[in-house]
Amino acid sequence: MKLRMEPILKENRISTLDVVRGISLLGIVIVNMISFNAPVLYYNPYEWWKDSDAEVYKWVELIFQSSFYPIFALMFGYGSVILRERIRNRGLSFTNIYVRRLLFLLVIGFIHAFFIWSGDILVNYAIYGMLLMVLLELSGEVLLISGIMLFLIPNLCFILYILVNAIIDPNTTLMYADIANVNKAFNAYSTGSYLEITTQRITDWIAVNGSMNLFFSVFSILPLMMVGAGASKMKWLQNANIHKKKWLVLFIATFVIGIFLKSLSLLIDSNLAFKLVQQTIGGTIFSFAIVSLIVLLMTNRIFEKLLKPIATAGRMSLTIYLVQSIVGSLIFYHYGLGLYGGLTLLSCVLIGVFIYIIQVVLAEIWFMKFQYGPLEKVWRIVTYGKNKRGIPAKKQNT
Repeated sequence: MKLRMEPILKENRISTLDVVRGISLLGIVIVNMISFNAPVLYYNPYEWWKDSDAEVYKWVELIFQSSFYPIFALMFGYGSVILRERIRNRGLSFTNIYVRRLLFLLVIGFIHAFFIWSGDILVNYAIYGMLLMVLLELSGEVLLISGIMLFLIPNLCFILYILVNAIIDPNTTLMYADIANVNKAFNAYSTGSYLEITTQRITDWIAVNGSMNLFFSVFSILPLMMVGAGASKMKWLQNANIHKKKWLVLFIATFVIGIFLKSLSLLIDSNLAFKLVQQTIGGTIFSFAIVSLIVLLMTNRIFEKLLKPIATAGRMSLTIYLVQSIVGSLIFYHYGLGLYGGLTLLSCVLIGVFIYIIQVVLAEIWFMKFQYGPLEKVWRIVTYGKNKRGIPAKKQNT
């Protein structure tokens, strides 16, 4: 008898998971369009943006900045557990399949980072996914608690260290623009050739993923994957209807705490210490508020129907994420329309929203005919192989 990995039927999908992924794509494209337009790695945003742009930046920082990438990490962990259960229920090797899946993600990530946009997250997810794979043997409670501790303890210790330095010598935590790299990035993306832009992309990627930034990456992404995996083992999304009060309490608590922490750099001081609090702790806590709100909305049938297009977009999140980067690079970089540094912040936000709306509409049209997104289909074939039906199979005696 052949044992096949059948496609997940539409009615068997966890719609909330798809909606959460879909919503996160909106927040990510808004933040990314700003990054496509300015050398965000090297400037001081509080000095760079002026007048109306400065006001828009405050809202982007409060609502979107550092609050949507964590959602992707949470959902990555959540989906990994579901995939693991499904593969094992069919008598297949989870390790072999999952490693192939992550290797494909790693390759796509490097292509994305070096040839499209340096702000890639796929490489990190592929690498930390390997570590997550080992941890998935743990119980849901252990994954959840250890993930929270692994996130909070290192980040809080480092923030405390920076805050102490700020008290002793405020000059050590002032935010400065790296003028040399600002000029270098600006010249490359606004006037450089594709080769020069690619060289700059690699430089930017190393700046993001090297030295101390690696510390933040490890203790920000992997712990959230663990939290997502723990929640998945405890079936938080599947049982949302019977735990509405808990989700409501989680929403209120994380919304209030998240907004408060994200506001510190605006209310008190825009130094490095409060910026770290905003981006690491505040942004992540607020991401739980976003997820909680979506979960609560999805327990209502009216909202579930209204959010159906968002769920459809979430089903092809990899394709949409990469297309957003391709479109962004073609709008802003010199080998495209060459608008780098030439648009207002509000224009960048509106472009991001417009791109997202178009993608949601196209996703709806795409799934009228196809079962998977374009890259998701390739990812599936690479992960499982392909038989005559295009579905992975394994022989098993019964």
